[in-house]
Amino acid sequence: MDEKINKVILNLQRNNMAGYFVENKEDLIQLIASLIKKGEKVGCGDSVTLEETGVFEFMRGGDFVFYDKHQKGLTPEEKREIYLKNFDADTFLTGTNAITLDGKLFNIDGNGSRVAPMLYGPKQIIVVAGINKLTDTVEDAINRTRQVAAPLDAKRLNKDTPCTKLDRCIDCRHEQRICNDFVLITGQFVKDRIKVILINQEYGF
Repeated sequence: MDEKINKVILNLQRNNMAGYFVENKEDLIQLIASLIKKGEKVGCGDSVTLEETGVFEFMRGGDFVFYDKHQKGLTPEEKREIYLKNFDADTFLTGTNAITLDGKLFNIDGNGSRVAPMLYGPKQIIVVAGINKLTDTVEDAINRTRQVAAPLDAKRLNKDTPCTKLDRCIDCRHEQRICNDFVLITGQFVKDRIKVILINQEYGF
């Protein structure tokens, strides 16, 4: 695994993205705190990993302007306002569905509110991922996301899609389908705009 992680980090760097490796969530929080300045505007994507590792809790208690889309009682209009603010954030925090050995990030999104800021807008993107998100190839990344992550996420979101019953993707056309935007990030114009932090544990789907 050490050799695999070293290879991923090296290839991220070759693709103009920064790669980091931490042992646990305590080290993760310490690293994130060093990468975000006090008073910065911080947005976030929907992420089980960020919830499980305590990143959201840290942001809520820190000295940041945190665009928290997980506040209770938000209307669809209020959520949309937060989504738009994310484009002007200093930092955008998110998980990812898969990271390939050659340093590429693959994600599937429902409405684009997570992947769109990863592509453009925020000055800095911090991606947090457990080692369970590592895949050998792009094909493996797509398969993992569609057949493992998406059905579990659809269940979490209480969707009525076929995958929640079959535990696998059948490429449905259900009105509640969450697999709408397939995005592969292979590199960056701005060096180290995207920073990927790998944790030596399994988190998220």
